[in-house]
Amino acid sequence: METEHQVARHYGRSGIEQAFLDALRAAGKDIEHLQPGDLSGADEFHLGGPAATAELAADLGLGPDLHLLDVGCGIGGPARHLAAALGCRVTGIDLTAEFIEAAEGLTRRCGLAVSFRQGSALAMPFPDGAFDAATLIHVGMNIADKAALFAEVRRVLKPGARFGVYDVMRMAEGELPYPMPWAATPETSFVEPPETYRRLLQEAGFTIEAEHDRSALALRLGREARERMMAQGPSPLGPHLLMGPAAPQRVGNVMATLERGLIAPIEIIVRAG
Repeated sequence: METEHQVARHYGRSGIEQAFLDALRAAGKDIEHLQPGDLSGADEFHLGGPAATAELAADLGLGPDLHLLDVGCGIGGPARHLAAALGCRVTGIDLTAEFIEAAEGLTRRCGLAVSFRQGSALAMPFPDGAFDAATLIHVGMNIADKAALFAEVRRVLKPGARFGVYDVMRMAEGELPYPMPWAATPETSFVEPPETYRRLLQEAGFTIEAEHDRSALALRLGREARERMMAQGPSPLGPHLLMGPAAPQRVGNVMATLERGLIAPIEIIVRAG
């Protein structure tokens, strides 16, 4: 429980929705009539951004009439993306109250019917078998008890439902630099190798169907973002909106570690037994 409080404090800060609205105005957007794309992916707080979300959705076979659970939904970027692009019915849950508040406000302005709940991924307020699919996008790095996490996701999924994990995973030995986007210190960072994920997912009752390393995508998009910033200057819509003044150091640390091959953004697709 104390770890969850520390994680929520790491992410939570007041005024997140207002910071996005101010940035959207600066970018020339009509904040009363937003589209999910107006946020330029700044609301998708993971390596690869919307492109990685789209690949995950395709691998999961998401589409209309599916009720999707987004575990650790942040401020709702992937949930809005999938609801708008694919017509999914999406429910998001996140530990951080400030994230849920921003998710609800931004989603209303986009005219989308996505629901959000504040709560722990280890004890979700949903009945057994409530969802047709689930996603977990850059969340497991903050959760030490991944066995309990995967068991809880399995509980709320229907038999045969797919679950897509997209996390930063350890690929080689070596010290990780902090602060990282998900943690300021090692005390709340629980980065594990893909084999640990595979074992724990299977023990929770899932069958592994596919696995993809999205490092090339993340590195390419990172280089393109740096080139745009050098040519055009910093965008009003950027990682600073969620990470504050520490954003350059945190982003720099994660990209440098990715380039060194110590970590990688790995997608694992499984099916509930």
